[in-house]
Amino acid sequence: MRQKSTNYITFECLSRSANEAFARGAVACFAAQLDPTLEELGDIKTAVSEAVTNAIVHAYPDTLGRIVVKAQILEGGVLEITVRDWGRGIQDVEKAREPLFTTGGEERSGMGFTIMESFMDKLTVRSQPGKGTKVTMRRRVQPRGRGR
Repeated sequence: MRQKSTNYITFECLSRSANEAFARGAVACFAAQLDPTLEELGDIKTAVSEAVTNAIVHAYPDTLGRIVVKAQILEGGVLEITVRDWGRGIQDVEKAREPLFTTGGEERSGMGFTIMESFMDKLTVRSQPGKGTKVTMRRRVQPRGRGR
């Protein structure tokens, strides 16, 4: 079932490491309209950091490329974040989602998808080798005064 968007932002950036902090901050500022707790906001920022860093490190390891980030507020206080690249893609998405699996060398932890999944309510990863990857994450932000 597709939920109706009540507000959204979209931006594009180059796969430079400096743009990870911008993406994290921009999505956090946008999510602030949902009045999240500091813990919820921290979780959202961490998930965005992981998704954008994956695109920078894995999609474009030897070149600069495009990353598009879209954040939208869906009905019911759900924040949906999509991070899209047109880089090398993922050969085996299920394998890539396993904890500690990485193609980024020994300095990478291999925990990006695991972290995204633990901090968000839903994580979807779609990828085609040579065509890029689209990561979609959803997190419901609890309304203040109820369930807090």
